Amino acid sequence: MQFLKGSKLYSIFTGKCPVCHEGEMYLEQNPYKISKIMKMHDTCSHCGKKFKIEPSFFFGAMYVSYGVGVTIAVAAFIISFFFIGLDRDYTFLVIIISLAVLFPFIVRISRNIWINFFVDYDKKKAK
Repeated sequence: MQFLKGSKLYSIFTGKCPVCHEGEMYLEQNPYKISKIMKMHDTCSHCGKKFKIEPSFFFGAMYVSYGVGVTIAVAAFIISFFFIGLDRDYTFLVIIISLAVLFPFIVRISRNIWINFFVDYDKKKAK
């Protein structure tokens, strides 16, 4: 992932600070520890950027998670129905299982995308 450093994609996929790409945004890096899925550092340990920009800032990530979830559901449908050849009922089951298994990933990636809409990378703070 180092080749993406300096782009928004690096911060989105790694969960690093969107300003410096050094500090961690989440207390627990593993999104599958469900009890700690939403727990974030208040500020970046490297550059000091405040992650919770305003109260309820990450409510907007719900809209992003809808889009990410639909994308995953469509991909699961295409793969299971057209490529694997499952019938409609099993395809529906594959979609539900895919969304359930990927739920923690969807939550985290949506938050990462949302904060990257509003915060830009700063080369000076990366050093």
